[in-house]
Amino acid sequence: MRNGNISTLAGALLATLGLLAGCAGTIKPIGGDPSVQAVAASAMPVPTAASTGGPGQFRIQAFDKLRIEVFGIETLQRSVAVDGDGRVAFPLVGQLQAQGKTPAEFAAEIEGALRSGSYVRAPDVTVNILEAPGRTVAVDGEVNRAGEFPVLPNATLMRAVALAGGVSDDARIDDVVVFRTVGDQRYVGLYNLGAIRRGNYADPQIFSGDIVIVGESKQRRMLEQFLQATPLITTPLILLLQ
Repeated sequence: MRNGNISTLAGALLATLGLLAGCAGTIKPIGGDPSVQAVAASAMPVPTAASTGGPGQFRIQAFDKLRIEVFGIETLQRSVAVDGDGRVAFPLVGQLQAQGKTPAEFAAEIEGALRSGSYVRAPDVTVNILEAPGRTVAVDGEVNRAGEFPVLPNATLMRAVALAGGVSDDARIDDVVVFRTVGDQRYVGLYNLGAIRRGNYADPQIFSGDIVIVGESKQRRMLEQFLQATPLITTPLILLLQ
């Protein structure tokens, strides 16, 4: 009798698996809201240069933390905070306005100040943003730790998902949606995270203010619910599936 019950339940599982395969279907379309423009992933616009400074860069803002280094001069290598007025105090040159400049532009300004003051003959300055507390990316959906996370100039989709603890067991990694606002227009694009992980596509850059939503695999969730409803046959079913 017990074997008959297992066979019946195993048959039910196979029928369920067939149903899941049949309803795997295609990913639901994105957009539809007149205020949101759906675009191909490769055509997702980037924020204007006025706010980012170009691909891979931010313009410095108040309260950012910077790392400034003058090549070959150890005493001029330090981490500094931008004050509320957007200024930075640096040895030999005093207060300099940093807000609104890219790191490269601000480095050039420091070089000019050091050179004009005859402090360093041929200064070679680099500036990097270490922390940008006012800029975040929101990651939601089927991730292990949804929330808002700080985003730096080198942020990408894979890194944003990693900040959220990676995808959950129920994630559908070919159904990852990114919302972005550029100017007065809101855009939405669909990404295949699995293909990006395998190197089939470039890992797209993520910008401050983006919202990343990882989709749910309803088929996997249905299978989990079925197995929870029949815990006594979990082992036989695993053997059967092997």
